[in-house]
Amino acid sequence: MAECSVGGFGVAEEAALAKARSARRWALILPREHGAWGLLLVPLVTGAGVALRHGGGVFPLLLLLTVALTLFWLRTPVESLLGSSAMRAQTKEERITVGLVILALGKVAVVALGLLLWAGRNRGLWLLGGLAVVSFVAQALLKRLGRRTRMLSEVVGTMGLTLSAPAAYYVVTGKLDGTAWMLWLVNLAFAGNQIHYVQLRIHTMRVEGVSNKLARGWAFAVGQVLMAIVLAVVCLRGLMPWIAMIAFVPILFRGWFYFFRNSRPLVVRRLGWNELAQAVAFCILFISTVLLAG
Repeated sequence: MAECSVGGFGVAEEAALAKARSARRWALILPREHGAWGLLLVPLVTGAGVALRHGGGVFPLLLLLTVALTLFWLRTPVESLLGSSAMRAQTKEERITVGLVILALGKVAVVALGLLLWAGRNRGLWLLGGLAVVSFVAQALLKRLGRRTRMLSEVVGTMGLTLSAPAAYYVVTGKLDGTAWMLWLVNLAFAGNQIHYVQLRIHTMRVEGVSNKLARGWAFAVGQVLMAIVLAVVCLRGLMPWIAMIAFVPILFRGWFYFFRNSRPLVVRRLGWNELAQAVAFCILFISTVLLAG
């Protein structure tokens, strides 16, 4: 009986170790910033949704989606291999695995990007790509300054991710015009609001009372007002139809409502799912209202 118990424990322990190794292997190659996927894909979807009303080809859009996803995915295994992130490839087996993933993703990105830029096509992507690189470099530098610049670094990085909106619009329509930059601005405003709201919830989880919440979250409140003003100016300039403001009503409401509702324990997973629902609602409402106005 004792031998069976020991043997049984050994099998269970080996299974647990194998599971831990598998989880670590995936952590080395898969992006851990799940919210960043939304910050990349929501602008791309909105840009594509607005652009496709003008017609244009879907194939360039699929190529852009492939490039965006592979390049974003590459960041995690590259950081793991270079040792610049919390998760580092330590053993020879881990370094080989990470290296193979980098090679595979790199090949896919190069082929897709080559097809997009073949024969001098889509030259505007060079400008958008350059701006994205600048924002990501600036984000990395801000991260090195410590926790005080953490939210600023996230916003700067978001400036690069949301460039997927004008990029999607451009590859479909061939235009890098006022509408393209409007798409970047509105997606940046939406994403910035989400980042600021999540930080507000985390840093005020134990704060109770309207006055106390406003005292701690006055910057977020001011940001909500400024976002509404900027969007109104965009509408006044004729770059965005007024009806598209409906897409921002849910996040504006949830932002103001937080100050006046009773405090409750913060469940980070639930907060993440709620913000995902906000992103989906924004996509549907923004595309629908722009198409309706058009």
